[in-house]
Amino acid sequence: MSSRKTATIRDVAEAAGVSIATVSKFINRQQSFSASVEEKLRSAIAELGYSQNPAARSMVTGKTTAIGLAVMDIANPHYANVMKGANRVALANDYNLLVVDLEEKGTGVREMLEPLALRTDGLIVSSRIPADVVDWLAGLNKPVVFLGQPERQGVVCVGMDSVEVASLLAGYLVQQGFTRIGYVGYGRAAWNAERLRGLHDVLDAAGVELMEFDAEAPTSEAGEQVAARVLLRPDRPQAVIGCNDLVAIGFMTEARSLGFKIPQDVAVAGIDNIPTSRYVSPSLTTVDVFSEATGETVMTRIISMIGDEASRKLSPPPSLKPLLVVRESAKRQDRIAATEV
Repeated sequence: MSSRKTATIRDVAEAAGVSIATVSKFINRQQSFSASVEEKLRSAIAELGYSQNPAARSMVTGKTTAIGLAVMDIANPHYANVMKGANRVALANDYNLLVVDLEEKGTGVREMLEPLALRTDGLIVSSRIPADVVDWLAGLNKPVVFLGQPERQGVVCVGMDSVEVASLLAGYLVQQGFTRIGYVGYGRAAWNAERLRGLHDVLDAAGVELMEFDAEAPTSEAGEQVAARVLLRPDRPQAVIGCNDLVAIGFMTEARSLGFKIPQDVAVAGIDNIPTSRYVSPSLTTVDVFSEATGETVMTRIISMIGDEASRKLSPPPSLKPLLVVRESAKRQDRIAATEV
């Protein structure tokens, strides 16, 4: 039984009665031709069942039609939603999304990113990577956009203002009447210092004490591990802010195991508004950073930069604003009782 020979670009050219160069320019959208020529080309391609090899197309155009996305932890729902939004825009613009999970690593990041850089037209990378890798990415001859704000100036970044995010939570807790507030941060992240600045801006002005703690990782497990250190002390905070929802949810789980009621004994809040935050008990007060919309925005930005050298140096104006989401975990119980009388 014979198999049909795979059609080549030369076969298409012969069937359509044109040059190979004409076929190449047509299929790679490099040039328009008369209606009759394009009809002959389409008919020949359909009749022969010609399918262009992506690698060959890349050699001709210098483009891969792929965009790389490197996130710190794909298991974190925040990053999963960023990926979902980015992929939606990529597909709508005929790009493929290639994803690398950096797995919260502080070393070996460049070695993980180098293959991705070779296979893509542009890169979207979490800003929580070593400074030397940020410098290397900024020097690549291709568009790079960072998720968040790296310490290096002069790079394009998309993300929420960490100061504003923290200020929203601090303002709400002050309104609730809490006078001693704890923050479980993640000191290895560049945004941690910005979060602390936002908290201090509000709490210092209100005369409210801020107690600072550090988690080993931005995960629910790390939130569980830090809970005893925060709560089993004579001056324990009345309210605790986790650096993200995962840390806050892990903290709540361990707090209950230690015998604390939430929010009666300690109020808890997080950041990100991941889907789970709505369904835990009690439901988690948090700040919505619009993860999917961030993915859409950063992908739109990188696509606009591909092939446009001038736009690579321009930072887009902030277009996403955080939103406080008030739920049961951080409501001051004595105030609830007073309003219900």
